[in-house]
Amino acid sequence: MRRKGVSYSKFGYIFSFPFVLAFLVFSLYPVLYTAVIGFTDMKGVIPKPIHILDNPFQNFKDLIFDNVSFRESFTNTFIIWIANFIPQIVLALLLTAWFTNQRLKVRGQGVFKVLLYMPNIITASTIAVLFNSLFSYPMGPINTLFESLGWIDNPVNFLQDKTTARGIVAFIQFWMWYGNTMIILIAGVMGINPALFEAAAIDGANGFQTFFRITLPSLKTIMLYTLITSTIGGLQLFDIPQLFLGGGPDGATQTTSVFIYGQAFKGSYMFNRAAAASMVMFVIAAILSGLLFYLMRDRDAAKLKKTQKKLATQAKARGL
Repeated sequence: MRRKGVSYSKFGYIFSFPFVLAFLVFSLYPVLYTAVIGFTDMKGVIPKPIHILDNPFQNFKDLIFDNVSFRESFTNTFIIWIANFIPQIVLALLLTAWFTNQRLKVRGQGVFKVLLYMPNIITASTIAVLFNSLFSYPMGPINTLFESLGWIDNPVNFLQDKTTARGIVAFIQFWMWYGNTMIILIAGVMGINPALFEAAAIDGANGFQTFFRITLPSLKTIMLYTLITSTIGGLQLFDIPQLFLGGGPDGATQTTSVFIYGQAFKGSYMFNRAAAASMVMFVIAAILSGLLFYLMRDRDAAKLKKTQKKLATQAKARGL
């Protein structure tokens, strides 16, 4: 835009410059530096000259094929993510359908939404301490409750059993994030054209038909966003496993991020191995995100675009 010979377009570049600078310094540079370290022999607390390995991919090879701990941490990450995401998205969709149903007209929605979202704003350290106290052995509230209900005869050390430890971590993640997912889905529903719901009501569609035939298909883009962010967040899961049980018991809750932290800042300070693991997870996250984009793409739009391209090619061949 120009006014009296003054160009205002430069102000857009000026305002975006701080973000670009912060991204280059705090995001892009660390990622590139981490990628480079993965090909070197960098390790130890005392700085030493860094050398590229004779076989640059040796760290990656050792990590994937010879490091059992890394493979176990990846398995733990996948199990915990699946165990928390499936109930999370199901409950979030049910709550979304409930809050946005015009026939029910739920009262006090604002209070409910705040209460359901509240676990997401509590710090991870606070939640770790809370659940550690709830499942403490032998006099924890959960053990006391189960004994009073007659479900158990003796106290159970939940935090020393691999299965229950993973289950508790998965439940904490589910409890923390289902409210956030619900808010995102409700925002997506609010963006759907109300005329579609009115037409469905006139045609006599019930709540289930409206949700599965109108609401859910219209939320495809929002669902894609939720799936991708959840996948990336699940692969980077660190705070709760680290603060809650430190990756225990016996590595049962050690996720890949906890593994990377341990390699980089504990023991031998294997920065090269930690960097290689980070790059492996980066590639996996990118592949899974691309796969989700492909599976949830708008096939009708793709077919229309392909048809238009074909018609344009035919018209060009005919000289039209």
